[in-house]
Amino acid sequence: MPAPRHGSAPEHGRITPHLTTSRPEESPVLANSPPDVFEPARLGPITLRNRIIRSATFEGRTPRSLVTDDLIEFHRRPAAGGVGMTTVAYCAVAPEGRTQRGQIWMRPEAVDGLRSLTDTIHAEGAAASAQIGHAGPVANPRSTRSAALAPSAMLSPMSLRRIHAATEDDIIRIVGAHATAAEYAVDSGFDAVELHFGHNYLASSFLSPRLNKRTDSYGGTLVNRARLAREAARAVRDAVGDRIAITAKLNMDDGVAGGFWVDEAIQVARWLESDGSLDALTLTMGSSLLNPMYLFKGDAPIRDFAAAMPQPIRAGVRTVGKFFIKEYPYQPLFMLEQARQIRAAVRMPLVLLGGVTDRSGMDRALSEGFDFVAMARALLREPELVNRIRAESDSQSLCIHCNKCMPTIFTGARCVLADPA
Repeated sequence: MPAPRHGSAPEHGRITPHLTTSRPEESPVLANSPPDVFEPARLGPITLRNRIIRSATFEGRTPRSLVTDDLIEFHRRPAAGGVGMTTVAYCAVAPEGRTQRGQIWMRPEAVDGLRSLTDTIHAEGAAASAQIGHAGPVANPRSTRSAALAPSAMLSPMSLRRIHAATEDDIIRIVGAHATAAEYAVDSGFDAVELHFGHNYLASSFLSPRLNKRTDSYGGTLVNRARLAREAARAVRDAVGDRIAITAKLNMDDGVAGGFWVDEAIQVARWLESDGSLDALTLTMGSSLLNPMYLFKGDAPIRDFAAAMPQPIRAGVRTVGKFFIKEYPYQPLFMLEQARQIRAAVRMPLVLLGGVTDRSGMDRALSEGFDFVAMARALLREPELVNRIRAESDSQSLCIHCNKCMPTIFTGARCVLADPA
């Protein structure tokens, strides 16, 4: 069930964060046996048919920043394949908040297409979530043709262009844009929104002591660095109330020296819980800006990444890519160790992501107190995987974690082994 909500926020969703170090009196108490992953489950005001969520992964199927038939089919397949909810990514709250030009940004022109998308998902029995957020320093200004924003001025390691420090007016505008985007999501028939507070997108970059060098009320102490995320969540809750579920994807570990780490993530999770703005947290890690493979684990296909890039970035990736695109061993449930620490600190529903590919992993996650599980790469290989696991509990995913799917997001995310076209 969602955390209790406390009062209303001032204009623009602004809050005055309060520092608290108290822990829950006890860890979440499970019944004698964990819930069945295939039983219906409540997520805030909605009920999912099971506890399995298709995680947000940019689809690369919106060349004009609007829904296409290809995008609808992309999400119809895992919905028909048995997931409880599929997440549409990425729906930026502002034009400059896209990572690159061919992404949806939430505006009136997008609603009709999004409504067709959610209608299709619903017809297959699944719920639909829209991941909304602002890319911040992860945006490629060469592509978006807009200035990229960050907590502090810096040079983009991806586009090699200057990223501007967000002004207070920018912050107020972007917080309000989160609320407006959530209202468009309601109009479009979504059952939930996921706020992107991970991967060094804008809210995550504000959380990072490495990227946030501000000296105003949005920098310095953790309570200040968390202010943007908390204000955005509050603004969304004030805008949509209980009409849809509100979740957030929160980094536990940036995977870079001097970045945001699990000790601070625990405190931010407590604040987000006490604010009462969210119905659940999805726990993640890694920096799309500085260390993208830390999120995915498995092989690092540097040549494939280079081939997908325009010049001169292509040459740069081929030359120095091994220093930026690092390789980490894959193992099942690879985020569980850090996620346990968040689970011990809060009572709110949590979604475990990372290396969830079979029934045993799902059951283990639920036995450790997580309320939902999320998966992505395995569903690129087999959109019908959830139904197969339900029919045969010992089924194993065919995904080999080669990560050759990752460079395909620029031309249409797919498993190159299942669909080599």
